[in-house]
Amino acid sequence: MVSSCLQATWQWQNSQDCPHLICSLLQKWAHGFFTRQSYPALPKQLVKVLNPTVSVSHLKQVHGALLWTPQQLSETATDSLVQGDGLITDSPGQSVWVASADCTPVLVGDLLTGRSAAVHAGWRGTAKSILPVTIARFLSLGSHLEDLRIALGPAISGTVYQVDQDVALKVGSSLFSEDILDHLWQLSPSPLLSDSQMNKVRLDVRYVNLHQLKQLGLQAEQISLAPHCTYQDEDYFFSYRRTGDKQVQWSGIVSL
Repeated sequence: MVSSCLQATWQWQNSQDCPHLICSLLQKWAHGFFTRQSYPALPKQLVKVLNPTVSVSHLKQVHGALLWTPQQLSETATDSLVQGDGLITDSPGQSVWVASADCTPVLVGDLLTGRSAAVHAGWRGTAKSILPVTIARFLSLGSHLEDLRIALGPAISGTVYQVDQDVALKVGSSLFSEDILDHLWQLSPSPLLSDSQMNKVRLDVRYVNLHQLKQLGLQAEQISLAPHCTYQDEDYFFSYRRTGDKQVQWSGIVSL
């Protein structure tokens, strides 16, 4: 269960008939975690809700840990979407976007530079440490850890996400090198819940991302988890695990 102190930082907005969640940690940035009500609108339409004057960048997501900047995208000689799972801005007036339908959409802002990022963190990307890779990129660009603010948006919760133990081991290897399952059980909050089937567990990938960030030295007050499960909240969110349909909701943020 997400703690109530983190839940309190989230609220609904309904601009231009596009309901979306915002997080008070990112109040300096125009941002939104959009819902199924906006489908099939793409970021080029949704950006009008945040700021119609900014550029728009998104990727062909492949469940990896590759990051791009809008400038890098503009320099690629291709008319198709570039593959990757994270975008980090390199100048003001840029919006960056990710799509999700159970995986965790993550928006990041730097209070000092105004730089922002959008990251798609499914279990495979989490196993490859996409959030630590993102934080490392911020630091390489001159950010300081204490200036970062991170919002993890609606995603599937551990209570309904049954996986093989091998999946939990792969994801947990991003935190521990040995006795991985034992260590995961001991974390608070633990990313694991028991399951009645042999060699199965319930896995909360959001909590693995949370602990990755804490391992880097980020403090609890710099991070917030949305109190919404995409699988359970059918009225607002698509869930691939629930329906098997390839429908997504978008999340985006605008650099200062």
